[in-house]
Amino acid sequence: MGLRNIFVHLDSGERTAERLRLALALAKRHDARLVGVFAQRASAFRVGLVAVWPNEDYVKAADAARAKFDETVAGYAKAEFLDLNRGGEQEILHHMTDLARHFDMGVLGQDEDSNQRLVPADLVEQLIVETGRPMLVVPYAGHYAEFGHRPLIAWNDSSQAARALNDVIPLIQKDGQTLVVSIGPAREIAHDKVSANETAVHLAAHGVKAEVSAMVSGEVKLMDTLLNRAADHSADLLALGAFGNYGFPRLARGSGTRFMLRHMTLPVLFSH
Repeated sequence: MGLRNIFVHLDSGERTAERLRLALALAKRHDARLVGVFAQRASAFRVGLVAVWPNEDYVKAADAARAKFDETVAGYAKAEFLDLNRGGEQEILHHMTDLARHFDMGVLGQDEDSNQRLVPADLVEQLIVETGRPMLVVPYAGHYAEFGHRPLIAWNDSSQAARALNDVIPLIQKDGQTLVVSIGPAREIAHDKVSANETAVHLAAHGVKAEVSAMVSGEVKLMDTLLNRAADHSADLLALGAFGNYGFPRLARGSGTRFMLRHMTLPVLFSH
């Protein structure tokens, strides 16, 4: 499997450059089309009762993003810039969601939980849930020019985990030291080991060698345990099935995914 069509979200934030570098490296690795999509919140300029769009600040921001994009991707013929040309939150959500469905994968930035958000607060979550496409989310701190050498795949018996397992394969480097981790209740550990071992067989069929680890964890510490395991593995990429309950009946669906979106410390591929 390979990637042929990737988009990366661009805005005026400092982390746009990091997302773009990562997306460009991924596109070059797969000889894929790369589309930089500029989208951020803005209000129309009003003269009396007449609304004029786009306003001057938005035009300047879009032009600056285009210039930076062109500078970064110079020499890569398959790169394109697209201005979403929308400023309202609901319009951004609607048009980004429709657009994202036409790509193999999206590259997004972690929400910085700022009062000066440039995009809707639930943009990343909506794209994960509503597009049917995997979303690679880049943390708001750190540099990730190279990734996929030490991936960690979170596994459980869910459709979301199965999608993540397949979606991450094109991101794994040839020398990748892959670890599959199954975390669940103690009562299910024996089954989890068998199931996780089958994921290694599947990965081997795609030329990916993987080790398997089945771990016991309580509901509260599930995602903390996963992040700790990623740190122990020196992981540079985490693949996670999004918005499932991970076998814990009292764990509200999506709460673990939202925790990861807030506390992630490495690039995370979310599949739903």
